[in-house]
Amino acid sequence: MLSDKQKIIFLAIACLVVVISAILIGFFYKEKDFLEIDFLDVGQGDSILIKAPTGQNILIDGGPDNSVLRRLSENLPWWDRQIDLMVLTHPHDDHVGGLIEVLKHYQIKRILYTGVVHSSPSYLAWLEQIKKRNVVLTIIDRPQTIYFSPDCKMVYISPQESLVGKSVTNLNNSSLIAKVEYKKVSALLVGDAEAEIEEGMMARGQDLSAGLIKIGHHGSDTASSEEFIRAVKPSFGVIQVGKDNSFGHPSKRTLKKLERNNVSVFRNDLQGTIRMSSKGDKWQIIP
Repeated sequence: MLSDKQKIIFLAIACLVVVISAILIGFFYKEKDFLEIDFLDVGQGDSILIKAPTGQNILIDGGPDNSVLRRLSENLPWWDRQIDLMVLTHPHDDHVGGLIEVLKHYQIKRILYTGVVHSSPSYLAWLEQIKKRNVVLTIIDRPQTIYFSPDCKMVYISPQESLVGKSVTNLNNSSLIAKVEYKKVSALLVGDAEAEIEEGMMARGQDLSAGLIKIGHHGSDTASSEEFIRAVKPSFGVIQVGKDNSFGHPSKRTLKKLERNNVSVFRNDLQGTIRMSSKGDKWQIIP
């Protein structure tokens, strides 16, 4: 039996723990006044972590393997094990492979994808993990907007039609393309979409202007036409590419086009993970 003195001490300690916990939670989860986009170095593949001003974590693609887990641990606090929104642009292995591991190690609240048909083992394993963990799965089958706050949103501008249950000849062109907007700044994230999709967006007169762009298809010749770059008018371009990759990415021609259009280029193979932030007026790189 505890004495009255011991009970008072125990109660005091318990109250102190509750107060400290409340203070820490309030500190860690308070809203910020900036948007951050981290282009994770996952080798030859894409993975983008968006930290919304509201504190939400959005992960777009996961690269080819479990390298994404190390990058997430480097770019999220140790206590933050939640991904509020997971997005798969398209089911190639260098985009979906790492998402399988993320599902196993993080709490995922919601997932977006196109519903396109593909029979690769990685894609099927990802879908199986989603089913196993009973995560909410939403299909993007038309242009739509997702709001994280009144002044921060993700606008999906492609594909223009439903791909649910469909097989396509070029999975790259099934990529979900999103424009992230926060106050006066925006970032265009194009997955692996190639010139055909770029031409379609321009022909429809869509507003593609963005200060920051994730260069399509790892900087290959199949994407980033001169006309498209001029339509976007970016100040910064990020190329997600692995060091000494066997594909020869990025293309020298693509790099020349970006240079001609005064785009400052950052690359995962040269600089590792690339972190950009904005308070809503301009983009800046985080050292």
